[in-house]
Amino acid sequence: MTDPRPHDGMDDMLWLADRFEEHRPRLRSVAYRLLGSLTEAEGALQEAWTRTSTSDGRTIDNVGAWLITLVGRVCVDRLRARKSRSEELGGGWLPEPVVSTGDAVDPEQESLLADSVGLALLVVLETLEPAERLAFVLHDMFAVPYEQIAPIVDRTPAAARQLATQARRRLQGTTAVPDTDLSTQRQLVSAFLAASRAGDFDGLLEVLDPRVVFRVDAGTQAGLTPTLLTGALDVAQHAIVHGPRFAPLCEPALVNGAAGLIAKSRQGIIAVVGITVVSETITEIDLILNPDKLARLTITE
Repeated sequence: MTDPRPHDGMDDMLWLADRFEEHRPRLRSVAYRLLGSLTEAEGALQEAWTRTSTSDGRTIDNVGAWLITLVGRVCVDRLRARKSRSEELGGGWLPEPVVSTGDAVDPEQESLLADSVGLALLVVLETLEPAERLAFVLHDMFAVPYEQIAPIVDRTPAAARQLATQARRRLQGTTAVPDTDLSTQRQLVSAFLAASRAGDFDGLLEVLDPRVVFRVDAGTQAGLTPTLLTGALDVAQHAIVHGPRFAPLCEPALVNGAAGLIAKSRQGIIAVVGITVVSETITEIDLILNPDKLARLTITE
């Protein structure tokens, strides 16, 4: 069934506004996966709506596909701009997290909390070229056909397919499928937190994968802490040094749908910790200290 078409200018704008709001959850989800930031995703949607509001709805055959294409173009432009200034950014980069402190997930955020948008995968997606990331995300995560992806990146459908293939090759071996059982995740996070509080080196080694990766996004505070540590020994040693002071400030939370932590002080939230669990061990720890990202953080309860 197709939507009834608008008949005059005012009807056209109202019809487009209704269609945009109807598709907003999917568009927001696409933009978040492409940009790794809720704030940037909202900005991309606002830009897409500005372009939509000046369009003629009577010329659009498939409004859903048209909107995905439009948001994709906006996001690619933003990814390219980010790449061009990446050398100027200090420290590490981590996605802007989606956080909940309760078992229930805000319906508005529910579409963002699928397994495919875990922090670990978003970090890996950041290593792709913008066109590769768009082709992979749209095709593999949203089943958008290559014929629709091609014009977004000014390529043929065959070239768009090749971009997605290149992305898969670059991602191969860089990510493992996280454990989906939330109770197991929480047990490991709790054990990690307890060992950090107690300065229990052996206890930390029991829950950390030998090749665990610890990443930090401190934003403009880069240099105050290492941006990357690898290996259980180094990560455990870091936790031993900083855990007794930092861990008591932490409490459990859902970070991008997985068990994680938030740290609070009198000033408010000072950190978000995303934790990836694979085969019942902690394989990745993502510590977000970036004050800009924390200031924009919306936490549902």
